[in-house]
Amino acid sequence: MKHLFACLKKYKKEAILAPLFKLLEAALELVVPLVVGAIIDVGIGGEDKSYILWGCVLLVGFGFVGLAFSLTAQYFAARAAVGASAQLRENLFVKLQSFSYAQIDGIGTSTMITRMTSDVQQVQTGVNMTLRLFLRSPFIVFGAAAMAFVVDWRAALVIVAVIPLLAVAVFSVMAATIPLYKRVQENLDGVYTSTRENLAGARVLRAFCKEEDEIENFNRKSKSLRTAQKKAGRISALTGPITYVLVNIALIVLLFVAAGRVEFGALGQGDVVSLYNYLAMILVELIKLANLIVTLTKAVSSQKRIGQVLEMESEPSVSLPEVEKKEGGFAVEFENVTFAYGQGAPALKEVAFCVKRGETVGILGGTGSGKSTLVNLIPRFYEAKEGRVLLDGRDVRTIPAEELRERVGVAAQKSVLFQGTIRSNLLWGKGDATDEELMLAVGCAQAEDVVKTKGGLDGEVAQDGKNLSGGQRQRLSIARALVKKPEILILDDTSSALDYATDAKLRKAIALLGGTVFIVSQRVSSVMHADKIVVLDDGAVAGMGTHGELMKSSQVYREIYETQFRERA
Repeated sequence: MKHLFACLKKYKKEAILAPLFKLLEAALELVVPLVVGAIIDVGIGGEDKSYILWGCVLLVGFGFVGLAFSLTAQYFAARAAVGASAQLRENLFVKLQSFSYAQIDGIGTSTMITRMTSDVQQVQTGVNMTLRLFLRSPFIVFGAAAMAFVVDWRAALVIVAVIPLLAVAVFSVMAATIPLYKRVQENLDGVYTSTRENLAGARVLRAFCKEEDEIENFNRKSKSLRTAQKKAGRISALTGPITYVLVNIALIVLLFVAAGRVEFGALGQGDVVSLYNYLAMILVELIKLANLIVTLTKAVSSQKRIGQVLEMESEPSVSLPEVEKKEGGFAVEFENVTFAYGQGAPALKEVAFCVKRGETVGILGGTGSGKSTLVNLIPRFYEAKEGRVLLDGRDVRTIPAEELRERVGVAAQKSVLFQGTIRSNLLWGKGDATDEELMLAVGCAQAEDVVKTKGGLDGEVAQDGKNLSGGQRQRLSIARALVKKPEILILDDTSSALDYATDAKLRKAIALLGGTVFIVSQRVSSVMHADKIVVLDDGAVAGMGTHGELMKSSQVYREIYETQFRERA
């Protein structure tokens, strides 16, 4: 809970004033039964119309003042709850941004979204309810019992005796429902995950005619949620019957005792009504308190799940201390690098090669051969399990992450664009880039027609670039990487949606920039003119050299070449 309390520090005043005004409202409520009793005994019993009138005016005044107290308390409680939850959500978002690729893979996108939406909302509700009811309900319960003694101590003993029975009944039901509500939350997560996946993958669903299967899957998860909610609801529904039975039994006993006291003149009829009102108030507040505890349980459970994320270690800026720089003049060097995702089989096995400054390196291989994994080790999106990746003679694990990623430009395999304009997307590469610099990058990426079609740099880009074709998104993502003028440019299969002519123009334009370039592709045509080609097969280097050298020395490369060019012919 320390994360929540840290967020609430900014709202200390609201956290104090909200329950304070609720206690003031509760104090007025405790006085109301006495006023009603007096109106009955003095006003109605004595046929004093003036007393009745002023008593009613006093009750109305209490009502308006109580309403003002209640609204004020609600305002402060809502302000504290919304403010703290907003800060908690912001902290969670900042934390998620600090995670490495491996951590994000481990947590899962759907889980992170659930933490930031459903879980934070549960915490907000819990804080709001706590500030309004956590002190008020016990205050009413014990205050009503105390006021009953003011009216008549003998009759009050009946109320005092029934309070433990009501508490046992209410809290027993609550204890039985808490685990069930946790299960409801888990099932709700499943529904959220299914909904998100279906919305994000709507095109894929339709392409494979899987609508019926996904509807069935969603209905199954919804049914599990509904079953869990019903089970919790059935047990929770026992609260009303059990408590009302106890209250009615207590009421019968109270009326029996009070009737005798009235007969002897020790108690007025209005006093009996006051005692009944206090009994009813105790019942209502105990039920409220039980519901509050159920809400708190959900909030605490959600806060724990949020805390698990917030307490995870962020990606370190450097994961190894600085060591002596290795001389050799290589821009990038892989020294017997082995890498595996989690505890799985190695995705890369003892990869070793050097890249000189200004060279263009092609990374070629089939699906799952480790091409993307290889280039992701350069900007340290993942870290090598064994061996080293060196950038200009320095182990990338010793270079601060911000410096490293400033020096490396990446156009990722999946071209992700953000809602906004072409300009706003390109400025991710360099925040203060001029229009001239942007258009230079656009021209190099062969994306002038995209900019022209969309009406210039201020042309609209829909969420995830949905208003652009695959090739247009790829070219804009390449332009975004080029804007920063990186020392090392990584193009991770970014030409898959481009035609051969555009791909050739793109490679020619990038070659003129003179930087060190890694081109990841399954197309031989995209890498055959590179200074060096690294052929990967099942994570291992199956060949290395120029196109001509590999045609003679690498069977894997030759098979890929012959297959692709036979298909083109």
